[in-house]
Amino acid sequence: MSTTEPVAGRHLAPVAPVAPVAPVAPVAHGVSGATAVTAPARDDERVARAVLSRAAEPGDVRMTMLVHDVGARDVLAILTEQRDPHGLLTDLASRIGAIDGVQELERAAKVGLRYVVPGDPEWPARLDDLTAAAPLHERGGPPLGLWVKGPRRLDELAGSVAVVGARASTTYGESAAGEIAAVVARRGVPVVSGGAFGIDVAAHRGALAAAGPTAAVVACGADRVYPQAHAALLAHLGSEHAVVSEAAPGCAPQRVRFLARNRLIAALSDVTVVVEAAVRSGALNTANWAQRLNRTVVGVPGPVTSASSAGVHQEIRSGAMGLVRGGADVLELLGAAGEDLVEHERAAERVRDRLTTRQRQVLDALPVGRGVPPDSVARVAGMGPLEVTGALLRLHEAGLVEHDDDGWRLSAAGMT
Repeated sequence: MSTTEPVAGRHLAPVAPVAPVAPVAPVAHGVSGATAVTAPARDDERVARAVLSRAAEPGDVRMTMLVHDVGARDVLAILTEQRDPHGLLTDLASRIGAIDGVQELERAAKVGLRYVVPGDPEWPARLDDLTAAAPLHERGGPPLGLWVKGPRRLDELAGSVAVVGARASTTYGESAAGEIAAVVARRGVPVVSGGAFGIDVAAHRGALAAAGPTAAVVACGADRVYPQAHAALLAHLGSEHAVVSEAAPGCAPQRVRFLARNRLIAALSDVTVVVEAAVRSGALNTANWAQRLNRTVVGVPGPVTSASSAGVHQEIRSGAMGLVRGGADVLELLGAAGEDLVEHERAAERVRDRLTTRQRQVLDALPVGRGVPPDSVARVAGMGPLEVTGALLRLHEAGLVEHDDDGWRLSAAGMT
């Protein structure tokens, strides 16, 4: 079929064969000591993935799985020849002919982005688990590639903890998220979140306060700032840590891109922690993906009257989520068997705890005010006078009872 024949009422402009990429000079991050951005690799597969990344919506399961099965070069060739697997061509016909993959990579490098694709040394193998996970909202499969800004390698995010939750968070939720992030980051465990308002930003700040690693997986281009209020935070992550996106550079944040982004946060992490999520919440979408990937999913409970925690409570109650109270609990989940075990909390031991049942029986029979004789205590306690007398002496040694002219009574220590 000619590349200029009509397809779905439109015409495709001829697409030139993918040419070798000319050498591109590395572009540094502009931060002293930061690793320079590697020049785009000069291979057809990377160029083809860059073209498809620009043309298709992030996470479109038709595209991600087709590329996984046959490779980006073959998919691009098929679409260029106007064949139409899974109805993709109708969606892409007006865009794919105008995209130059070589220029995409060159422009990205100039703004400090690198395009990491399967087969690269830093590609996180955990993302390949998305191949076996059922789609959700027509999104799924491993990404075609990830656009990354920042010196942190993606393979360094292995074993990370995702901390996600409500944008309309409470002070309680932000404190809990910050504490969890700080505790795990202090141990060198990367913290992954979405860079958004509320719990996300609290998680990033907690990790940074502990001088630990963190990465933001965003729903817009990794070169864009969203939300604008987090410009300083995202700039810092992009110079010292990592800002990651499946969406091509310059792409705006859209609702469907957030849903696609959530699967990446879940796939990159060993444990997903949800701190505050309403019954309908994007954080629960991330938790759903983590469950599909057989990752550990836990939630931080909030007040039972809090709408912000209603979704978390529902998931905990159904058994879909475990319950954690803080960073120490999360470290226990991450550790090997027998490591980082959290001791069960116990109240401080009191003198009463060391008494026998009969001694407690005598103690309970004593008055608070005026003292009484031993035989009166014996009648109230239902015990013999001789046993009561012995018990009173031992209780006196422990400081729990006092003796005055009228007899025996409780001391101040015995009242506690």
